[in-house]
Amino acid sequence: MTRRLAIVVALAWATVACAQAPAPGSTAPAHSGHATTRASAPTTTAPATAATPPTASAAPEATLAPLRSLAYEETARLDFPIQLVPAPGGVPSLLALKDGRVFTFDGAFVGESPLLDIGDRVRNRGEQGLLSIATHPDDANRLFAHYSALDGDTVVAEFSLADLSGAPPRGPPAEKVLLRLDQPASNHNGGMIQFGPDGALYLGLGDGGGANDAYGHGQDRDSLLGGLVRIDVDGGGEPELFQHGLRNPWRFWIDGDAIYVADVGQGSFEEITVAPFRRGVNHGWPITEGLHCFRPTSGCDTAGITLPVVEVRHGDAGACSITGGVVYRGAAIPELDGAYLFSDYCGGFLRALVDGEVIDYTEQVGDAGSVVSFGVDGSGEVYVLTTERVLKLVPTRG
Repeated sequence: MTRRLAIVVALAWATVACAQAPAPGSTAPAHSGHATTRASAPTTTAPATAATPPTASAAPEATLAPLRSLAYEETARLDFPIQLVPAPGGVPSLLALKDGRVFTFDGAFVGESPLLDIGDRVRNRGEQGLLSIATHPDDANRLFAHYSALDGDTVVAEFSLADLSGAPPRGPPAEKVLLRLDQPASNHNGGMIQFGPDGALYLGLGDGGGANDAYGHGQDRDSLLGGLVRIDVDGGGEPELFQHGLRNPWRFWIDGDAIYVADVGQGSFEEITVAPFRRGVNHGWPITEGLHCFRPTSGCDTAGITLPVVEVRHGDAGACSITGGVVYRGAAIPELDGAYLFSDYCGGFLRALVDGEVIDYTEQVGDAGSVVSFGVDGSGEVYVLTTERVLKLVPTRG
């Protein structure tokens, strides 16, 4: 059984946001209902410029038996898997652990020794560690990693897979540092890196940590913190701010001309924005949190802000910290084609944004536990990563 949770926001933005805005830093009580909502318009700018989520397939392919339900298939038990990406050239996927190790992964077995081990240069503590990896779309030998350095700095570095292909033991892996950025606090370090359709590498960074945008980076266009950062790994040049107004975009996903940004909230609301893949998008923090004014007493001018399309209230099925996922483009479950899958670190649910509605699949797959990330293999099939397990999303048919 699936549940449709979308609630259309029918009132004007100013009325809803200012009337229901939480006090800064407040925590919402547990909510017994399902407060996931969809905005009636995803942006306060011209609607024609807003990104449109891809439409899910209406029916399965004729060669497949009818889909009865979805299920999780446990494929590995590990300590804090953080990212799973398809390896170039059709070889096994790459599975990164938060402690700084990267293994090959064929969908069932993890390599006996790490392909890459940078644990000696990674601070693995709290929200810090090896946070994401990505492979170059056109060069099978190039691997990129985002990690927290021993002094807490954000580092994005490139490694050569050719240099890592020899039998162990190997010397310390050489790296080319593309970005090193001071972090004023140990939280809100962001996480995700992913290549965009323009061939550049994109990085999600939090607002610098603390509470209430303590360092003022959310709306500061001169700072890389609190935004999505574009890094031209081939042409060089300085990393640049691509989109801003984010609190902690732990996970985002680029799909065609749309970017799905799951931003971790503070007081009461988690959010997902489906924004156009273009420069200058303002996601609103700390002016807004979800669809609400964050500081109503100090003004709430939403002009030019791209509002989220999904809002999850704290306490909704235990939600506390949203874990952004992926748009499904695999072949095993064509019924989900175009659906954006997501979860929550405390809630452990599985939900999907489909045609503007949020559908809950948790009753089918069960509570996954502490979900920290999603992954995709070379076939486009989806994996859910928790603090201790790698789960493959599979169909049940017949």
